[in-house]
Amino acid sequence: MADTISAISTAHGVSSLSVIRVSGDKSYSIAKKISKLNNIIPRHATLNSLYDSSDELIDQAIIIYFVSPKSFTGEDIVEFQCHGGLIVAQMVLDRTVELGARLATAGEFSKRAFINGKIDLTKAEATAKLIEAKSVSAGKILARQMRGELKIFVDKTRDSLLKSLAYSEVMIDYAEEDIPDDILESLTNQLNNLDIKLNNIVQTSLRRRGLIDGFKVAIIGKPNVGKSSLLNSLLSYDRAIVSDIAGTTRDTIEEQIRIDSHIIRLIDTAGIRKAQDKIEKIGIERSISSIDEADIIISIFDGSREFDNEDEKILSLLENTEDKHIIVVINKSDLDNILDINSLKKYNPLFISTKKDVNIVTDKLTNLLNSIGDIDDIMLISTRQIEAVTVARDSIIKAKEPLQNGELEFFSYHLNDSLVAISSISKPYNSEEILDKMFGEFCLGK
Repeated sequence: MADTISAISTAHGVSSLSVIRVSGDKSYSIAKKISKLNNIIPRHATLNSLYDSSDELIDQAIIIYFVSPKSFTGEDIVEFQCHGGLIVAQMVLDRTVELGARLATAGEFSKRAFINGKIDLTKAEATAKLIEAKSVSAGKILARQMRGELKIFVDKTRDSLLKSLAYSEVMIDYAEEDIPDDILESLTNQLNNLDIKLNNIVQTSLRRRGLIDGFKVAIIGKPNVGKSSLLNSLLSYDRAIVSDIAGTTRDTIEEQIRIDSHIIRLIDTAGIRKAQDKIEKIGIERSISSIDEADIIISIFDGSREFDNEDEKILSLLENTEDKHIIVVINKSDLDNILDINSLKKYNPLFISTKKDVNIVTDKLTNLLNSIGDIDDIMLISTRQIEAVTVARDSIIKAKEPLQNGELEFFSYHLNDSLVAISSISKPYNSEEILDKMFGEFCLGK
């Protein structure tokens, strides 16, 4: 990593401030040349002019110099805090390149921080996710992970697996001896506890993944029950076309909306019924797909019409849905209610009129989202992390049978797979770690 890299660290566009960051051996010399300063005091904010190659003024900026290794990347870093906008930051960036830096690739600053041991992968992922957090709860979860909460969990799991693997490797060396009952029982209990812990963290993370990426809320129902009207009311503007003609909404409509401290993706779907034409059929298929993808389903029924086969179809979709939060809404409560709601009572339906007031739906969503976000447990924040823990747990399950049968080579093989998988969350597993455990836990060759 001999190259010195440079990039604009703030979002592009019109703003009051922009930050250009330079990292590498040439950072300090670039800062002196662009500012014409002979000396820059480390970790002090220095207000000074910046100049282009013709010695013309670019801007007045604050310069901060961080000396290796006490910086984000572990290298020399200089930050230029200049006025924002589309031009000034680019001029400063271009000047750093002229003076010997190259444009950084996406994520390269964080990559250097990881390689130089300043952060592990859990902190790197948490940093990236924090920028795009969709709720206050997500911000809190990610902040805890940046402080090392997930790393501590991974390290403890690694340590437990390493001890089990160390026992196994030692027993293999004394293969003519039977495994002592107390060791077999201890290893089995240890694996069972890990199995439960890893399964819990995966299930918790899957249920609450919307906290990080934004929950998907699908509005479903048969045609003309008020799905688009509810969408418009929640958004406070007319986003979807509303009419008395059945099948007006032919495709899904997605919009982001803030509910309390959460940003959700609200999806208005085509009315679900027996399709009248090819285009409508495609829209209905997408509606059903939206149900599968959604975290929360708002199902609307028309209180002014009798319960019919199309309503029955919607109800069957709800009953066949697993691991979804369901809100049932009876619309058109301002009209005579003739809908038989006996089959809907278990969902505790909300009675509304989209023409008058939908605050009860907003309140329900708020309470639901806050209950999901009320979490103190460790949470995995990416598909990569979830897959790693899932593989680690599967390998532990596979290791149980050979352990009971005394087949320690197979037992060790599966434990090693589990170690590699769980370690990938924070830092790669080094096979020499097992030697450290073996020599640290046992008096070998004594």
